Amino acid sequence: MRLEGKVAVVTGASSGMGKAIVELFAKEGANVVAVARRKERLEELAASLKDAPGEVVVYAGDISSKEVNEGMIDCAVEKFGKLDILINNAGIMDDMSPIGDATDEKYEQVMKVNVYGPMTAMRKAVNVMKAQDTKGSIVNVASVGGMRTCAGAIYCASKAALISMTKNTAYMYMPDGIRCNAIAPGGIATEISSSMGMPNMAGYGRVQTVLGCSPAPGTSEEIAAAALFLASDEASYVNGVILPVDGGWMAS
Repeated sequence: MRLEGKVAVVTGASSGMGKAIVELFAKEGANVVAVARRKERLEELAASLKDAPGEVVVYAGDISSKEVNEGMIDCAVEKFGKLDILINNAGIMDDMSPIGDATDEKYEQVMKVNVYGPMTAMRKAVNVMKAQDTKGSIVNVASVGGMRTCAGAIYCASKAALISMTKNTAYMYMPDGIRCNAIAPGGIATEISSSMGMPNMAGYGRVQTVLGCSPAPGTSEEIAAAALFLASDEASYVNGVILPVDGGWMAS
């Protein structure tokens, strides 16, 4: 088992990529704190993994809240005695608006989940990890949208910010033995589009030219496999990397 004895916190765990990451990590021996707003979904997930080598603990909350991000890490330490892995997976879309149509309300909503949430979680995590004898690994789920214009201005900006924060954290905490990498998924079949609502048609139309280069959608399990590698000791010399998992979309 590749994560035996490890303790992980995974956000956005009630569906899609986060759910797949929790399932894989628990099967690989990690004890996992699964975080999301929908407690009933988390409880179903934990019940489905009751016979896995790793234990899954439910922590319900909205990661746009600093208190939730700090609390989920406290939960891991109180329950399992340490924190080895943080997976910042939770995220939401904007409505595809170009900058001329972007609203303050949408900016605040997306940035709080996609940037402020991971920032407060990472801030807490690095200080916990620094105090431990064994250090840790942070994996942020960014997006090819942080490198290409395949969504609205606000979403792309939020994922670009997360990519920059990933690289900065990798460099700053390298002497402490804390690694920080990011996955940049391409088109993955998940529920994230439900957070978009009615799209801005001008922006949506322009984005279609970029989406036309995308291969068929990938799966949540493919993202989970990448997260497993980056979180594991197998990636001990991998730090500050932004790993596209996009079927070759970025190569086009």
